[in-house]
Amino acid sequence: MKIKAGIVGGAGYTGGEMLRLLINHPSVDIVFVNSNSNAGNLISDVHTDLLGDTTLRFTGQLSDDIDVLFLCVGHGDARKFLDANKIAKEIKIIDLSQDFRLKGNAGADWVYGLPELNREKIKQASYIANPGCFATCIQLGLLPLAAKGLLNSEVHINATTGSTGAGQSLSTTSHFSWRNNNLSVYKVFEHQHLNEIGESLKQLSPDFSEDLNFIPQRGDFTRGILASMYLESDLSAEEAQHIYEDYYAGHPFTHVSKKNIDLKQVVNTNKGIVHVEKHGTKLFIVSIIDNLLKGASGQAVQNMNLIFGLDENAGLRLKASNF
Repeated sequence: MKIKAGIVGGAGYTGGEMLRLLINHPSVDIVFVNSNSNAGNLISDVHTDLLGDTTLRFTGQLSDDIDVLFLCVGHGDARKFLDANKIAKEIKIIDLSQDFRLKGNAGADWVYGLPELNREKIKQASYIANPGCFATCIQLGLLPLAAKGLLNSEVHINATTGSTGAGQSLSTTSHFSWRNNNLSVYKVFEHQHLNEIGESLKQLSPDFSEDLNFIPQRGDFTRGILASMYLESDLSAEEAQHIYEDYYAGHPFTHVSKKNIDLKQVVNTNKGIVHVEKHGTKLFIVSIIDNLLKGASGQAVQNMNLIFGLDENAGLRLKASNF
């Protein structure tokens, strides 16, 4: 029997990615795709690449005849939606906004949905707070050190994201004429994803209290995140490589490369790839993901697979856009 899925907020970037994944998922049937602004319209009229893949239409209605509900709405809107709509307790909820990621904002029933951190908890969960895209990429670069209690100095982080990280609504910094041939920093030292990163690191290393010096950048490309990080470390290059390989040995989507890495290795996939180097007293780490897949909808499907006891890879064996 297939899992019956509903999507709220199906017209945006993460909703579109969710549709692309679930339409081709061997164990899922999509029951409804909610979008008040597009109710009645063919999904393929909004996500034009899906022409020939689905004849589904957006609806303004909801249905309880589902097993899992994906909330692909803006930050703040997930909580408002759940306050306004009574969802049956047996329905699993996976929220892609930031509304329930922090312990202070979420009830005890919500689990932070980073499989490389909380896989066993996710398997037992009813409500998943899907991690942020920058948070996912940076955490994949730091979790192995936190697990060993080896984050003993401040961490310097520079990470660049593609334009889809800003969402589909137009703004000055998402227009082609501004973004093209351009690069800028924003939310220096104050990005909202720092809070969830800090909580995850403390989960593995309760005494962690060092600064995370994060410089986010807007890149001149559509999708993907590359984060480069460094910190003081007594580890040798060989010791660091061994720690990272051991930590990710049981995780099918995160890989440790002995060679330097580039963003095209992960774009259009649910992969995370990490590379570590030693330079004098500093450990240098590079982490890459696709912000819309491992950083959003792909990770949400990965979480669904874990909750329902499916193969973690199901529906997520995707080809990278290597050229």
